This record gives sequence, structure tokens and C-alpha cells, in this order.
Amino acid sequence: MRVAILHDRLPEDASPDLSDNLVQAREVRDALIELDHEVETLAMGEDSANTSHELARIRPEVVFNLIESPSGQGRLIHLAPALLESLRLPYTGADNYAMACTSNKLTAKRIMREAGLPTPDWINPDSGRLQKAEASRYIIKSVWEHGSVGLDDDSMVLGGDTHRLLFEMKLRRQILGGECFAEAFIEGREFNLSLLGPGIEPEVLPPAEITFEGFAPDMARVVGYRAKWVADSYEFKNTPRVFDFPREDQGLLNQLIELSLDCWRLFGLRGWARVDFRVDLTGRPWILEVNANPCLTHDAGFMAAAQRAGLNLKTVVDRILNDLGPSIERRPDLNLLGDDLGGRP
Repeated sequence: MRVAILHDRLPEDASPDLSDNLVQAREVRDALIELDHEVETLAMGEDSANTSHELARIRPEVVFNLIESPSGQGRLIHLAPALLESLRLPYTGADNYAMACTSNKLTAKRIMREAGLPTPDWINPDSGRLQKAEASRYIIKSVWEHGSVGLDDDSMVLGGDTHRLLFEMKLRRQILGGECFAEAFIEGREFNLSLLGPGIEPEVLPPAEITFEGFAPDMARVVGYRAKWVADSYEFKNTPRVFDFPREDQGLLNQLIELSLDCWRLFGLRGWARVDFRVDLTGRPWILEVNANPCLTHDAGFMAAAQRAGLNLKTVVDRILNDLGPSIERRPDLNLLGDDLGGRP
């Protein structure tokens, strides 16, 4: 089968969180070649006309969509599936609607809240009304950017003073891609669950917990940018991923599995995905984010979970290629994509 791999067009000096996309494209290409497919890679920026022209030249039977940040902007991630749908080309992963909904963290949170799924409260500086900062601490996040861009110890802000929180968000907007919000920080444990298709009942790969070993009391227990991308940093070296759990955690793990499947069905995901959680000190899980196209590189969290399940990248890629069918028809109310709901039940 002739497969085109669509990846980000990036400058030579791209930051590690962006350049990792090219490593992913190379590894997926190698897996596809091992599966006896004819493969060509194609970089996509904001110029969709040029991408369309190149796709016409390649004439792929399917496109393996690895687009994350066209021209370095996470807010443009949905352009690839939108273009491929307009060209009527089969492609892997989430469709245009699901990608747009999940990549905008505020939209995803509104949809999950409306569906009754647990996600932490939040404050949106652009909501047009003053909300009370009732949580003890908030973490300021980018609305669009992934890979923990702009997330560090300074991202944590005490609650109680809404005016200060709004001021801090204003200060951090630029380094967070132009739009940000404050999410109530959940003190406790951090988990991520990876899902692999095909079908509306995907396989949930072994749950992973990120542990914070030796963190001082004043260090934020979050998987920030340094923990993900700065290999010689304390945070990178002391946030290992673990898959072994005591028997008493089984009930919690079952809850996380069911919530992950709920997210897959709610957003109509396909191919592969990852759901990130925090679990508070009472043992209650909270959904932080839904990643509709997590990285497939050998050292990323998704492949760590896949390898734990006995799956290599060749098998994972083959299963993703076999999940090209239409997404489920059930969709959240489109009114939820409008003004902020305030982040309260």
C-alpha cells in the first residue's frame, strides 16, 4: 500500500518538543517499510495548497497523519485532518472535529464537564466575568500548546486572589502560545492511560504512573517542560514512569480505564490516544487532558505502555492503519464550543 506520512514543517533550530515530531516520522516510516508498504514523507506548514499539490503527486492510498504543530503552532493541528477530508483521502487518527475539540483544552474540558466526566475547575481570563478562585492552588496552562510548553514551577499560583491570578495569566500569555487558563491544581498522583484501536472499544494499554522522586516540598509535582525535554535536569531524571502497582490500587486503575474509554467514545477517537489524569488525596480521579495523537517515538509514554503490553512499533502502526473507519456519530452539543461556561458544575 502506498502511504504518505504527513509531519510538521519545522526550522532547523526547532525546540526539542517540536523537533521530536521528525524523529517520530522517521520511526513510523521505518515501521511502515517493515510492513512492506511504499512510503513517502511530506512536511506540512500553513500552505495547504502546496500540501494538496504534493499529495496529488504522491497519490497515496492512505495518509499517516503525524501533524502536531504546523509552523510551530498547536492551534493549527486540525488543519491536516480538515484538508485530508476535503481531498477525500483516508487517513489515520482522529478526525477534524475530534482533533479540534481535544487540542483546545478549554473546549475539551467544557465537553467533558457537560458529559459528566470529572475534570478540575478552571478560570478563563476571557470569559467576560469575574470568577472566584476557590481552589488553594492553580496551575496556568496553554489553551493550545502541548508537550508541557511553558509549564514550570512558576506556573503554580496560590488561589483566593482572583485579581492576582488574572494578572499572572496576562503575564504568561505570550510564552503559552497567546492563550492560557488557570486550572485548579489537584494535589496527589499523576497517571496517563494509552489507548490503541481499532474500533470504538479500543485496547487500553497498561496504566502508567509518573512518580516524583525526591522532590523538595517547594517543588511543583507536575510533569513540566524540563521533566519532558531537558535530559540533564533534575525533573527529567526524577520523574520515572512506573507500571507496577499494589493490589489495593486495582479499583482506582479500573476507574481510570473506564474514564479513558469514556473519553474515547465521547470525542469519537480512533487509531491511538492518551488520557492524562491526576488522582487527589481522597483517591478521586480527575481528567486533565485528552491527547488524540500522542507521540509514537520509542522513548515516549505511549510506546512505553505498548511495549509493556508486548507490542512493538510495527504492530502498533499496523493496528492504527486498520482503524480508518468513520468516527462514531455521537457528538457533544456544538453550543459548548461558544463562550466559557465558567468552569463550575
